[in-house]
Amino acid sequence: MQQTVVEHMDRVAEDVVALTLRATAGDLAPWDPGAHIDLSLPNWLDRQYSLCGDPAERDAYRVAVRYDPLSRGGSEYVHRFLRPGRALGVSLPRNHFPLVPAPRYLFLAGGIGITPLLPMMRAAAAAGAPATLVYVGPSPATMPFADDLLRSYGDRVRIVETGRHGRPDLHALAATLPADALVYCCGPATMLAAAEAAFPAERLHAERFQPVARTFGPDTAFEAVCARSGDTVTVPADESLLDALALSGRPLPAGCREGICGSCEITVLDGTPEHRDDIGAPEGRMFPCVSRAVSPRLVLDL
Repeated sequence: MQQTVVEHMDRVAEDVVALTLRATAGDLAPWDPGAHIDLSLPNWLDRQYSLCGDPAERDAYRVAVRYDPLSRGGSEYVHRFLRPGRALGVSLPRNHFPLVPAPRYLFLAGGIGITPLLPMMRAAAAAGAPATLVYVGPSPATMPFADDLLRSYGDRVRIVETGRHGRPDLHALAATLPADALVYCCGPATMLAAAEAAFPAERLHAERFQPVARTFGPDTAFEAVCARSGDTVTVPADESLLDALALSGRPLPAGCREGICGSCEITVLDGTPEHRDDIGAPEGRMFPCVSRAVSPRLVLDL
């Protein structure tokens, strides 16, 4: 865990505050566009936020937090109780939404989904790759960083006010998209669904706020063998692997508990996991907050 202090809190839109987190000593871990971090808040919650600052600034991170009226305690704490000068623990950056080199880009942002795309737009411009940003929101007052983007990139940024213009026609955008362009999209589920319907899957990279609703077979019990100790943990049908490991004295970092943040990732040495995450677990890895087992047992590098 890295140690930071809240240096600034800036209101960047209605119900959105940007936090500048300064390292208490030395540099913070490096990161690339698309990365996110966990904030360990003083109310005992860990919450994930996309890094939206400049990767070249090594002694500070920047994130933006929108207040959610249905908050589970994270955004409410940040907006109501967090103040400059407060110490915060911060995880190492993780990146499940990396910017892949390409000749050109189309970025699609909805509301607070602009945050991971800000450093992507900056990186594309620095690399000399043509990039266009379509930024969608109810009104400019609700859209963080809209003015900064227009000042920096001019007509390469298109602001779409849904209150006045409705939603953008993504199929029309797809029809004019050059064949060598990649599309990066972050926003609400409706925007992601529209993007998936409009753009070829092999050219679309998307990051979700919430998991996709999917149906799996009935949960069954299985065994998890901890290879380092040789101990076996029984995972009941009504309990997650993450919780079973914690109850056995092997707690793991856990942020979202929905299979979208990646904080609980573990290595599988043997057996077949049933992947239920929205990240796309790499070979030999799994996310025990949601994923289970197809085989009767899993051997874990624990």
